[in-house]
Amino acid sequence: MGQDRCMFSPDLSIMRLLLFCLFVLTLGGCHDTSSTQQRLPGDASQPATAVQSTATGFTLLRHGKPYFIEGAGGVRYFDRLKACGGNSIRIWDDNDAERVLDEAQKLGLTVMLGLWVERETEGFDYNNGEAIQKQQERIRQTVLKYRNHPALLMWCVGNEVGLYATNLHAYDEMNRLMQLVHKLDPEHPVTTALSLDSSREVWLLRERCPDLDILSVNVYGEIDKLPQRLQEGGWTGPYIFSEYGAKGFWGESGTSPWVTPVEPTSQEKYDFVKQAYKQHIGSRPPKCLGSYFFYWGNKQEETSTWFSAFDETGRESAMVGLMQELWSGTSPSNRAPIIKALRVNGQSMPFREFTASSTLQLADVLATDPDGDTLTYHWEIKPQAQQKAHFMGTAMPAIEGLTRSPINGQRLSFVLPSTPGPYRLFVFAYDQHNHVATANLTFRVVKGD
Repeated sequence: MGQDRCMFSPDLSIMRLLLFCLFVLTLGGCHDTSSTQQRLPGDASQPATAVQSTATGFTLLRHGKPYFIEGAGGVRYFDRLKACGGNSIRIWDDNDAERVLDEAQKLGLTVMLGLWVERETEGFDYNNGEAIQKQQERIRQTVLKYRNHPALLMWCVGNEVGLYATNLHAYDEMNRLMQLVHKLDPEHPVTTALSLDSSREVWLLRERCPDLDILSVNVYGEIDKLPQRLQEGGWTGPYIFSEYGAKGFWGESGTSPWVTPVEPTSQEKYDFVKQAYKQHIGSRPPKCLGSYFFYWGNKQEETSTWFSAFDETGRESAMVGLMQELWSGTSPSNRAPIIKALRVNGQSMPFREFTASSTLQLADVLATDPDGDTLTYHWEIKPQAQQKAHFMGTAMPAIEGLTRSPINGQRLSFVLPSTPGPYRLFVFAYDQHNHVATANLTFRVVKGD
């Protein structure tokens, strides 16, 4: 019998082979189901998103095919973004990520999903091991939850984390987070967004974050300085414009003597963004992988009109039509109004100072419509946003009781606020096709002698 046990049995060997194959197939079927959706079917040898080196620069690949990002940051109006020729959305954290990803997938859009990394300037201590561990675990759970979503394009580990940071451990921790994301999800590249105020942060990221795949830059009025700052910082890899738009309120657009920013009109924003895009994005620099316009929605930052492509009710500024022109190469069937000048007492100035009085002031707006549509108007006077809650978050309410004529005409009679301080006079021009043009004047009331 011992000899029988040592004898070769073809039937037994075949059975063992079949059982082994079944075991291997079972292991293959035990995949992670932490995401509610799976990636679109494709070549298993190709990652969902990858960066490919070329003879002159880099190309972003989506399921093996070149993919140049024509996107915007925001959480609403995705159908309009798609209709305008956009292909991607940027969000800064995972607060509403499931809805955004699902809606994007239905429309054939992709998402740069932000993994929020705490900032030293907002009180986070990068010497606090317990706080760092909690942040790592939070990010781990987010990656596990969404890594297989078919709309996911890439991960953005932090937004302007290094802005004004003094503890360089913040960069070391960012790299550890990038390593974590790569380990959990090798299918999608990792980026981080920085404010391009100087070349120093570019250099720090290059030196301390070797696991960074793509550099993302938030840049507005200084977009012309991008090539120089990337060169000075030693960055030779691929990059994305993670934010671009109108000149910023941090001094780029001019300031009053009392240090309140001067907001460009909607037409001035249109002209600036159009030129910036054509020169730095639409020209397809060989290392540029695309861009995200800021902001596809309505957002209070200094004012509710500064960066917003839409007003609070969903009316579209000229920026929406501009994005359609830039993304798709086609002009909108109807265009937004144009405000040429906002005048007070016959003078058009970037800012005004008034001595407190009860004298009646007269404002008027010079506006036209490219399609000859009839325009209506709305005026508001608001205090200058100063507290953080009003500066970024909730718009200041209009002051009641200052107007002496209807607020829906091309002219407005008003009296000055009785309390000295900085204010803004806003005017909105509407057509009958859901479009809006905006302008405002920053002014100050001072006490009389």
